[in-house]
Amino acid sequence: MGQPELAWKLDRISPRAYQHPADRAATAALAQVPYLDEVVRKLFALGYERALRAATLGSAVRLGQEQLPGIWVLHRQVFNTLDIEKVPDLYLTHFPFANAFTVGTDKPIVVLNSEIIRILDDEGRRVVVAHEAAHIQSDHVLYRTALLILVRLGQSVRLPLLAGLPLLAIQLALLEWVRAAELSCDRAAALVTRDPQAVCRALMVIAAGEAAEDLNLDAFIAQGMDYSERGTGLERLTRLLQQLQITHPMPVRRVRLLLDWVREGGYDRMVRGDYLRRGEEPTPREEADAAGVFYADRIGGAIQAAGSSVAEVGQQLGDWLRRTRGADKDSD
Repeated sequence: MGQPELAWKLDRISPRAYQHPADRAATAALAQVPYLDEVVRKLFALGYERALRAATLGSAVRLGQEQLPGIWVLHRQVFNTLDIEKVPDLYLTHFPFANAFTVGTDKPIVVLNSEIIRILDDEGRRVVVAHEAAHIQSDHVLYRTALLILVRLGQSVRLPLLAGLPLLAIQLALLEWVRAAELSCDRAAALVTRDPQAVCRALMVIAAGEAAEDLNLDAFIAQGMDYSERGTGLERLTRLLQQLQITHPMPVRRVRLLLDWVREGGYDRMVRGDYLRRGEEPTPREEADAAGVFYADRIGGAIQAAGSSVAEVGQQLGDWLRRTRGADKDSD
């Protein structure tokens, strides 16, 4: 399929319309970790988000009418298709790894690594930008920015202000959630491009690190169909350990789950205009299902991998908040 016309718009689409059940359930599971949201927002208040933004702004090029205007226009088209009024700034940074990310909660910015531009054509770039736009529309940016902060802090010397925070446990729990959130944004990218195979092709190229001309999409899709999470207990444990520190699900798994959704009819129904619109969303309680229990176990398992329990982490987070609030009062 070619590029979508400029008039293509998913009018008033709610991010819940394309939200993968795993994303919904993992988000609900994170909400059960005591004080987590408060601690994340406190990290932002302490200036870590500003520092992350400043580092990005100081080392990347802002795109626009005079800087790679074709990519900038594509970026604006994507946000129009998802019916998002505010279009964030778009930056390009030199990094030899094909990736993109969004940082910032009040005023997010989207950053593309230069390798994305090198190996993807315009169709693939549209997939990537649509994926990031869906993160913004879905309010994923709060936890994703927190994860970026924690990863950066984990690579630096432990700061006295963070003493007592179970950084590894929080990081592993957020990683479990962010992998589920990626599945929602793959669906959104398929809707924006109106071509699920374009998403599969982009995933294949990013996974291989080479342009698509010499790669076979049918073979990659077949590989995805062969992918299974079944196996012996040892095989499942090995996969879990492999995934603990990665921010994205395995590419072949993403292809499999996206095409399963297409085959089940969800994609075609939404392209026809039959989707949930903003203001029509059911309450989280109404959406509760068995998947929530599964992801509550997954989040708890990630925290246990750091040598803690959900209750212990909650206690540590609460203690840290009380200490920082006390320090704020003393400084006042």
